[in-house]
Amino acid sequence: MTSNHLFAVGGAHIDRRGQVSGAYVPGTSNPGVLSEEVGGVVFNALRNAMKHGVSASLLSVRGGDAAGDNVARAIARAGIEDLSVVFLDRSTPSYTALLDRDGDLIAGLADMGLYELAFAKQPGRAKVREAAASADAILCDANLPEAGLAKLMAVAAGKPVFAIAISPAKAVRLAGLLGHISCLFMNRHEALRLAGIGEAGTAKMVASLRDKGLAQGVITAGGEAVIGFDREAIFSIVPPRARRIADVTGAGDALAGATIAALMKGFALREALREGLAAAMLTVESPAAVADFSAREFTAALALVPHATEMA
Repeated sequence: MTSNHLFAVGGAHIDRRGQVSGAYVPGTSNPGVLSEEVGGVVFNALRNAMKHGVSASLLSVRGGDAAGDNVARAIARAGIEDLSVVFLDRSTPSYTALLDRDGDLIAGLADMGLYELAFAKQPGRAKVREAAASADAILCDANLPEAGLAKLMAVAAGKPVFAIAISPAKAVRLAGLLGHISCLFMNRHEALRLAGIGEAGTAKMVASLRDKGLAQGVITAGGEAVIGFDREAIFSIVPPRARRIADVTGAGDALAGATIAALMKGFALREALREGLAAAMLTVESPAAVADFSAREFTAALALVPHATEMA
């Protein structure tokens, strides 16, 4: 039996993480450790989906520099079909995160000018149309400008489109396209921004997103309960506490990737989200942005994830 195929369009770039060794002191030099690997929200989510039996292809953009060569090698090692475009005179995008000694984010710096410059035109290419036509579903993130996202939704031609909001500033690019998205992954700040309201209760926030056309969504809030909703119901799942915290980077990408893989297999959202939360927990416990775990370890993590609780 052939696997479901997921075609992704979005970020694949250099991720740098600097972790402070002691207590973080603002405004001065802090001792710590700097690491670097190839990441990006869509690339990380795609690799997590592949751990659950999904095959994948990826369209991103990168520069003709050494960093771009590293990105290309990482995509090849992951077994992903690389449809990306290389701009020889540009620098490859990067994201640099500063973490405290507990692994929580202090600040992040996104150097992603190439995404803004190049992504808008990519969905109109014949190669993209062909990739979308042969895929079972499409994944994108809000690194694409609004015009590029709109073109991608048109190319999808009714196939499931999963999206990741990225940040409150970029999430608004999806605001006029919510009716085309099968399931959107966002945190609470991004959800409120898309809903167009200030701080509000869950029911009001979800009602606004539904009114704007969103059929299904997942809303995270750090280590607090994760909210899932569809047209009929709102539910929550309390994430299991990580047995150890190595690095929170990539946890949201893992949640999205594993949940999408389960949705593509036909799981209902509330069961698919349990799979995503198990993958997220294993990622938090790993120093890598995409955790390396066995099927047995995943099954054990899944057993720790409670079933969904209905919300009024």
